[in-house]
Amino acid sequence: MLLRQPTSVSEAQECMAQGAVPIGGATLVWATWQRDGFPELAMSLRSLPEATVVAPEALGAAVVLQRVDDRVPEVLRRAAASVGTGAVRRTATVGGNLVGSSLRCLLPAALVLDARATVLGPDRPYATDLAEVMAKRHLLLGLRWRTPLASGYRKLPAEAGGPPPLVVATAVHADGPGRNLLRVAVRDGYDVLSGTAPCDTGADGALDTLAGTDIGALPAAARDVVREQVAGLMDTFAGR
Repeated sequence: MLLRQPTSVSEAQECMAQGAVPIGGATLVWATWQRDGFPELAMSLRSLPEATVVAPEALGAAVVLQRVDDRVPEVLRRAAASVGTGAVRRTATVGGNLVGSSLRCLLPAALVLDARATVLGPDRPYATDLAEVMAKRHLLLGLRWRTPLASGYRKLPAEAGGPPPLVVATAVHADGPGRNLLRVAVRDGYDVLSGTAPCDTGADGALDTLAGTDIGALPAAARDVVREQVAGLMDTFAGR
């Protein structure tokens, strides 16, 4: 297998045109390649500046999870810190988790940040929403978002080898003069659901609004966790 490490977008596009397989941190594909055979040409984005940025409102796809620190919002930092073991986080990448993994541990955090994805098309990089990235498995270069006013994250304990643990991500965003918007995203099993609600009616009003979104279709136990997270975030935000 020949591994290319482009240092510019034009080089990355050339690799794509040649059929290079993106590998991320290779944590999800290595065992499959050992069983089924390695591709002739692979590509890593770890030398591409656009894919390695860590900033208050941007995160590159080639950043390993161990490097996701307090430069990014709390919800995203805690999501990255909850993935696997330390050994996994030292090799697994943001892009691999979002696009290559069926667990998509970072997706709820990215959704409540209202993040936009930058992907590499055949002609140029362009911005798109996360739904398109998940559906079409684009080559992700990175994420961008607006800094939230507050955010939170909770991942329930789970047994190794069992079903994916419940994840609840929350964030409050400014939504115009004197208005704030609550975003909630939940991973329940392999499904990720989300909803939004205004904050001006308090936690109870926000929860009533969320009940009319996809969040309202969650099992009762999951809704209880959502209720706790929303109430806690709203209390924290109100106390600032």
